[in-house]
Amino acid sequence: MPTPDEIRERLRLYYAHDAVRARIVEFLGGTFLEQGTCEYVLGSPTAAFSTATPRPRSAVLESFEQGEDIARALWDHKRLLAHLDVEYVNGEFVAEPYLDPRRTFQLQIPVVRAIEKILLGVGISPLHQLTGRGHHFVWSVAQDSDTFRRLAALGPVSEGMLQMYAQPHPPHGHAIRAELARAFAGLGLLMEYLAHLIQREAGAETQVPIQLTDVEVGSGERGRESIVIDISEYADPLHTRVIRVPFSVYLKPQGMAGALSEEMIRAVPLMFQIPMFEISETEAIEVMRSADLTAELASRAAVRIPDQSGPVGVLLERYQSSPLAAFHGRFYSQEQHPPERWPETYDRLDLHELPNCVRDILENPNDRLLKPAGIQLVVRVLMALGWHPRHVAGLIRSKYERDFHWGTRWLRYNAACRADAYTRLFAGQIATGADSLIDFNCVSNREKGYCGHHNCEHNLADYRDLLLSRI
Repeated sequence: MPTPDEIRERLRLYYAHDAVRARIVEFLGGTFLEQGTCEYVLGSPTAAFSTATPRPRSAVLESFEQGEDIARALWDHKRLLAHLDVEYVNGEFVAEPYLDPRRTFQLQIPVVRAIEKILLGVGISPLHQLTGRGHHFVWSVAQDSDTFRRLAALGPVSEGMLQMYAQPHPPHGHAIRAELARAFAGLGLLMEYLAHLIQREAGAETQVPIQLTDVEVGSGERGRESIVIDISEYADPLHTRVIRVPFSVYLKPQGMAGALSEEMIRAVPLMFQIPMFEISETEAIEVMRSADLTAELASRAAVRIPDQSGPVGVLLERYQSSPLAAFHGRFYSQEQHPPERWPETYDRLDLHELPNCVRDILENPNDRLLKPAGIQLVVRVLMALGWHPRHVAGLIRSKYERDFHWGTRWLRYNAACRADAYTRLFAGQIATGADSLIDFNCVSNREKGYCGHHNCEHNLADYRDLLLSRI
């Protein structure tokens, strides 16, 4: 096995290809670095982008020399970027997608076909890329377009979020204007709608469950596996989220030392993120595992993010007449209780009247109330008890903003935004029937690892029946 220094040298030589550098710069928004429109770039030797420091676009040259995994900010000065991330997830066998890529991508075919069908139906032609365990679809809306203004008019952004956006952000100290903040929030609603369409279109064709975020599932043929349509980036402020750059090395497996053994990490080949350009998935799996073939692909496959302002407007019209849009209207029809009223409102909830699994989450929220499955369980039970979903989000926010040893998490992200987005996602699935609640029972909850009580007097099936009676 090559040493870390030898791998770094191989990557430095790979990044020295003119075509590779040209394509990466192209994805940053221009023909030359100086013309780029993204706010910043990140580079990491382990794909740990959440802890990397935002750097100016020119710092991508340092990433080339260091052989780093490279990402760019979603924040762009001319466009609003739409990013749809689809990936295989296995809660038991984390290395599965890297060690058996053909099966991994075979399982995703119905989802990819559904995405292509739905996007083609409104005229959206995205940039389609293959990652180490799934697919990225990227397109954009021009910030001077009518569609951008309509998204901005739609987007729910609190005064607190606007104040956060108005602060200077690294690396340049720029602020995000209110219209862009609102358009990003409006895009989040639209991407949620798109995810619903994909799940409905592909659900009957897939061999494993489709989730709209990384929710733990029960055991299947090869562990707790699912296909995730990941729209979680729309649960956080625009300036905090990034997307991996095509033709970057894909170092996510190398950064999973806590979840993968050293032997497994050594068994995973070096991979690169590539566009799906005039090749089949089988060919793409071979190409992305070869630096030479990937560099050759870079000489003939452009990765400019396409402007799809007009077609996105068509999708927006369909969303606005959908049951999900009607639910979103109901969700935001109520205001949460402000922090000064929490002692007389959310804090008055008697946790001992809740199922033990939910009480555990609310009493010790770090880290189960950060996990989608934990949030989903809280949403389901409290909605069954008659809570309005906006106040469920308010309760979750009240936990996030208390001292449960969160560290610096909520200095970077926003507790209210995260609580709203995840609650809205799970409540919206319930309200529209996208969530059949088939796993809302004690057996499934135990399989997911959220039940440690054997003498609980509560039965989640009773809450499921109560919730169904309220829909």
